[in-house]
Amino acid sequence: MNTITFMFTLSLILSILLTTLNFWIAQNNPDSEKLSPYECGFDPLGSARLPFSIRFFLVAILFLLFDLEIALLLPLPWATQLESPITTLTWTSTIILLLTLGLIYEWLQGGLEWAE
Repeated sequence: MNTITFMFTLSLILSILLTTLNFWIAQNNPDSEKLSPYECGFDPLGSARLPFSIRFFLVAILFLLFDLEIALLLPLPWATQLESPITTLTWTSTIILLLTLGLIYEWLQGGLEWAE
């Protein structure tokens, strides 16, 4: 019981000490950006009907597409230990080839260009 009481008391003292240290060291001089409810770079008080670039959505969709397809390659080290590793390597090569062709297609179509 003494050990539990000691640990509880020690943790309480340390938490009070750290909280006091945090208030003492922390700087408390907020500016207008810190007091703003949104820190995304947009004016929260402006019009909500401003045109939004579709490029942001395109890059997000491309990221999700390639990221999810790469996730298909994660079990590859365990799949090479199966009875037929040639089949596994064939499917892996097919996925990598499709990813490469998709990237080349997006590159040639200008989907990765920010400036027009």
